[in-house]
Amino acid sequence: MRSGRLTIPYLLLGLSLIMIAGGCSTAYYSAMEKLGKEKRHLLKDNVEDVRDSQTKAQEEFKDALTRIKEITGFDGGDLEAVYKKLKSSYEDCDARAAQIEKRIAGVETVASDLFTEWETEIKQINDKRLQTSSKSSLAEARAKYRKLSAAMNQSTRGMYPVLGKLNDYVLYLKHNLNARAVGALGSEVVSIEKEVTDLIADMNRSIKEADNFIKTF
Repeated sequence: MRSGRLTIPYLLLGLSLIMIAGGCSTAYYSAMEKLGKEKRHLLKDNVEDVRDSQTKAQEEFKDALTRIKEITGFDGGDLEAVYKKLKSSYEDCDARAAQIEKRIAGVETVASDLFTEWETEIKQINDKRLQTSSKSSLAEARAKYRKLSAAMNQSTRGMYPVLGKLNDYVLYLKHNLNARAVGALGSEVVSIEKEVTDLIADMNRSIKEADNFIKTF
């Protein structure tokens, strides 16, 4: 280290690791509050992370589809090289799916903790008018979050059938890298192209919901 102080990024990383390893969310939230990050800020940050991962996932699934088309339309050249590109694309998609699941889990944890805290603190408000107003705001926030959560989880579920097919193609070609095997995959292109198109549409809806949530929460 160049100095005796931890920079903010390293501090945040350390706090995150503490939370993950020890499950000590109270200590994590307390430390983040000292840095000016309330739960609502953390929730919006986490939603942004999911949105960014889904945006990248769209391109990676499109790339995998492109690789399949390259293989099924193969007309001479280095078939092994084309196969390796497909394998790499599949691995990128698989890793991104795991990242998205992890980030959605983070969103769900912070949302649950935030709404629980909000509900508890409403009871501490003595002014009935303010208490009623806060209850209304909480109900509205929960409704927005339920809509976002449904969109995020639907798009996540849609990744796994596509990943399953991609894995099938990669394993099949690994042991049958020849013209006949390539021909056998030709009939699969229409099916997986539709699934990728549907998946990207689901991700677009999730990304749109995330943008709306971030702007209005």
